[in-house]
Amino acid sequence: MPYLEVKNIQKSFDGEKILDDVSFSLEEGETLAIIGRSGCGKTTLLRCLNYLESIDTGEVYLKGEKILDASYSKKRKKEDSFRRHFGLVFQSFNLFPQYTAKENILLPLSLQRKYRQKSGIMVDENSNLDEVVLGLLAKVGLEEKKDLYPSQLSGGQQQRVAIARAMALSPDVLCFDEPTSALDPELTGEVLKVIRELKEKTRLSMILVTHEMAFAHDVSDKILFMKGGKAIELGAPEEVFASKKEETIAFLSGYRHSNPSE
Repeated sequence: MPYLEVKNIQKSFDGEKILDDVSFSLEEGETLAIIGRSGCGKTTLLRCLNYLESIDTGEVYLKGEKILDASYSKKRKKEDSFRRHFGLVFQSFNLFPQYTAKENILLPLSLQRKYRQKSGIMVDENSNLDEVVLGLLAKVGLEEKKDLYPSQLSGGQQQRVAIARAMALSPDVLCFDEPTSALDPELTGEVLKVIRELKEKTRLSMILVTHEMAFAHDVSDKILFMKGGKAIELGAPEEVFASKKEETIAFLSGYRHSNPSE
């Protein structure tokens, strides 16, 4: 039984099909890289998994339990607002400028605690949220920047704070939506290093939408190539980069120099 199983997801906007029967599976601790040209449905897929968009048809299972289908994806948006199965790191950071790095990470934890108290859910009052936040900042190498505001941080540092914030509620799957697209090459390497370390040092399952082909090849266990809302090819990096399918070859032709195996 796969840890995560996505079955036949479809999504349309104004009659235009954005996701067309997309399926894939992921084992615990694996990383899936999703590649494809802009507009092929990659971000929409992540938004559906994170309850930011409802789906038209399809199902999502986590550890064998159905957590999403078209009949109740909308109502679960509110239900899961403080406890998500998925965490999402946006390409534009989305940090609150009026809060420090520490406060940005502390906010979801504080809201979760208040929500559980209000709902009558047992809460461990002895747990120190500050210690949890400092531990998360240490994982992304920013413990010493805890009291700085986003405007005082580089783009790479802001994205690392965003990664720590996405991890705060201990999601089952951590998703990245082109986390380096707003960064210059030097800062891109800084963020990719953090993701690589998460892959190597934790059992965190991750889904990564990226245009960094060399990184996708090196860090992922599986690659999903999408085109026109469809899942064209799914397989190990070596299989996808050596694909004989015309669509895959055409897409990767501009990236062949980045493939470490060649």
